[in-house]
Amino acid sequence: MKSTHIRLRRTCVAVAAASVLITPVAAGSAYGVSDPPSASLSASAAASASASPSPDTGAAFVRLTPAVAARLDAAVRQVMKETGVPGATVGLWAPGKGSYLRSFGVADKATRAPMTAGLHVRIGSETKTFTVTALLQLVDRKKVALDDTIGRYVKGVPNGDRITLRQLAGMRSGLFNYSLDPNFIKKLQADPEQPMTPQQLLDYAFKNPVQFEPGAKFDYSNTNLILLGLVVEKITGRPLHDVVQRDVLEPAGLHHTVFPTGAALPDPYAHGYTDQTASGKTEDATRWNPSWAWAAGAMASDVQDLRSWARTLATGTLLTPASQAERLKTTPMDIPGAGYGLGIFDVQGWIGHNGSIPGYESLPVYLPQAKATMVIVLNTDSQTGGQEPSTLFGAAVTGIVSPGHVYPGHKPLAPKGG
Repeated sequence: MKSTHIRLRRTCVAVAAASVLITPVAAGSAYGVSDPPSASLSASAAASASASPSPDTGAAFVRLTPAVAARLDAAVRQVMKETGVPGATVGLWAPGKGSYLRSFGVADKATRAPMTAGLHVRIGSETKTFTVTALLQLVDRKKVALDDTIGRYVKGVPNGDRITLRQLAGMRSGLFNYSLDPNFIKKLQADPEQPMTPQQLLDYAFKNPVQFEPGAKFDYSNTNLILLGLVVEKITGRPLHDVVQRDVLEPAGLHHTVFPTGAALPDPYAHGYTDQTASGKTEDATRWNPSWAWAAGAMASDVQDLRSWARTLATGTLLTPASQAERLKTTPMDIPGAGYGLGIFDVQGWIGHNGSIPGYESLPVYLPQAKATMVIVLNTDSQTGGQEPSTLFGAAVTGIVSPGHVYPGHKPLAPKGG
């Protein structure tokens, strides 16, 4: 699958890719705003995950003892070494099993300021979970129905009289992903600090042919979320950032999460680094304007808010049981044990979404069997061997703490050389 963060599909940006679980493209891959995770582990990550079995291997989640913490430290450092990630924070929490919260590396390569858990980062396609939650709240209020067609709310959408809001939220619309359009990529790379409007993004998408008939299959597309953001705005009569703030963030108690209307990150923040540049060289993307990702990937948050949100999202606190049940009905993705619902995925039991946008990646997920939460944030989206860095970290960590629920969707394998 294309990355999960479902990755913004990086598309070219030199064609970059965003990720979702498996590795779709998200808000910007080629410009990756997030795609699903990639389906394979690096040799050393696999080795870390499979070495010295954890004491509670029969349990959904092991006890986070000092010995397990030491293994986690070593695994994270190994993946950082392999991937060249400047800074990472990894958090794990499980009732009765303990907690683990560590930061590694630097938040700013120029000053060498350390990475810490309290820093804001861009969260890429995790934004999709907030946009779809806002939509489902409107479903609960009977202001809209999931089987309404997008043509009722937004004019000019190819197949708009047949594509439903459910298909948009479930990545089954068949609409081309604007962040894979070569002209979009060229414009973004030429001036990544420029603002873009939702209509500009749709124009890039609609200049390309539809990919398949509505509902025929799963295909990660940031275009879907831009349309859903416009639906939310039309029904509420309010800007999307205001709806998310007042109707989602405040009820969820998230005080360090923002839907920005400009390029600034809230203080304090980690600098973000990307190789999705015109030259292909790594640059500081901290001040790049995320408006090009809008409802698909523009938001920012910190580790503790992401921890809280992962549980809220997976348990449906802000929705009726009926809407949450609809959200969690999944369509199979490209790897065993992985499925995509309505702006959410289930990968080997871990429920949530990943996020990727130039400079940053995030992976906040929840394992209901153990009531366990995992949050991983990184200050780069640069891939290693075609793999999203957040996927490699997620695989290494879950291979240790939840060997029956390994994030990439497969059991850890011993390296086969090379």
